[in-house]
Amino acid sequence: MGPLYQIFIDPFVQMGTAPDLLVQTLWEGMVGGMLYALIALGFVLIFKASGVFNFAQGIMVVFAALTLVGLYNVGVPAFLALGLTIAVMFGLAFVVERLVLRPLVNQPDIILFMATFGLTYFLIGAGEFVFGGDPKVMITEQLFLPKGAVTYKALGGIISVQKLDVAAAVIASVMVAGLAVFFSKTRIGRALRAVADSHAAALSVGISLEQIWVIVWFAAGLVALVTGIFWGARSDVSFALDVIALKALPVLILGGLTSIPGAIVGGLIIGIGEKMWEFYWGPLIGGGTDAWFAYVIALVFLLFKPQGLFGEKIIERV
Repeated sequence: MGPLYQIFIDPFVQMGTAPDLLVQTLWEGMVGGMLYALIALGFVLIFKASGVFNFAQGIMVVFAALTLVGLYNVGVPAFLALGLTIAVMFGLAFVVERLVLRPLVNQPDIILFMATFGLTYFLIGAGEFVFGGDPKVMITEQLFLPKGAVTYKALGGIISVQKLDVAAAVIASVMVAGLAVFFSKTRIGRALRAVADSHAAALSVGISLEQIWVIVWFAAGLVALVTGIFWGARSDVSFALDVIALKALPVLILGGLTSIPGAIVGGLIIGIGEKMWEFYWGPLIGGGTDAWFAYVIALVFLLFKPQGLFGEKIIERV
């Protein structure tokens, strides 16, 4: 009874006795959750427009960040490197549409999925060949991203807020809101939804699948670039970021594979839940909980609500 009481009850007691630590943990979890949501948003964008589950989205985060840092390290000014990286992500979108998606139109979903799996390893190989495998430092100062922390005396303690985390939360929120409006209010957004519903129907009303796919993969590339900048600023830019990017998979399971609001809510649940569990329960059960917590939550959802909180229930008639 004693050990069980300690594991399940003591963390709640600690939350009540140290509210400043609770607020600090919630804030850090929210920032991480917004960045998870951004990665998940790249998956959602591509799936909504093409029906393709893009396994390569995680490595696109790494590839975009490596391209930015690699260009700067060879002498390209920071903002020119940023512009060139955006151009590289557009070129990647064009090449993927031309060489991967276009030949596989109307092929089974598993073939398209395996194509993105192959794209993942191509980008890993290309990234290592061009930029090397050593970790690199993100150019936060050169991009005028804020550094340092702001501290507040509150709730009987000190709460520290990293300025970079504030910028990440604000920019992630603006991007998510902008993409949501883009999908729901613009002509291209409506075309994207039409393509997602039926390729044949979209073609019959004159919607170009090729243009839509390039646009949506480019948008996913921009999301990957922003995510790579902020995750790279929080740690190093390396292929290890791909493991962090895979946390978007539990986010998608929670929120639903086709829902932008679901990506946001799922990201916040995973980010905050992971940080809370790691801080309060992790030390009591041996630590290292951040490596598996998100996937356990995803497994529970798969058992009881496989379509996610906002996903559409798919009914197949046979």
